Amino acid sequence: MRPGQGAPQASEEGRRRGAYTDLRHTALRLEHRHEPLLPVAAYYARLAWHGLLALGLVALALGIGILGYRGFEHMPWVDALLNAAMILGGMGPVGELHTEGGKVFAACYALFSGLAFIVIMGVLFAPVVHRFLHRFHLSAHPDEDGDGDK
Repeated sequence: MRPGQGAPQASEEGRRRGAYTDLRHTALRLEHRHEPLLPVAAYYARLAWHGLLALGLVALALGIGILGYRGFEHMPWVDALLNAAMILGGMGPVGELHTEGGKVFAACYALFSGLAFIVIMGVLFAPVVHRFLHRFHLSAHPDEDGDGDK
């Protein structure tokens, strides 16, 4: 998009500081503390992108679990999905594990799932927390350049 074609426009001072002029650049890059607050439409686009990224990470983690249970425990697809989903969701395995490889995989996958949960929540909530802190910073420091103007 070129400026003037519906993309959110920053003020002249915001452009000098590198503020966003295009929705494509707002998805995963967060604005610096000297940049203006992101417009609401671009913020919702950022939330959507982060939601899609989190969903993709969930699908990737679930796929790792499914393939692991299929490979190590020779479970049917549905049982592998159930066990992987239950561990990824924090509930624990459903069926009994019969092979040593399956038990080691389940232990490693459980540890991986705990870390994956933390990462996925971080990706999902990063735009919300960043906007809150950015808004707080803008209201706490309305004049940081020291010229006396607000």
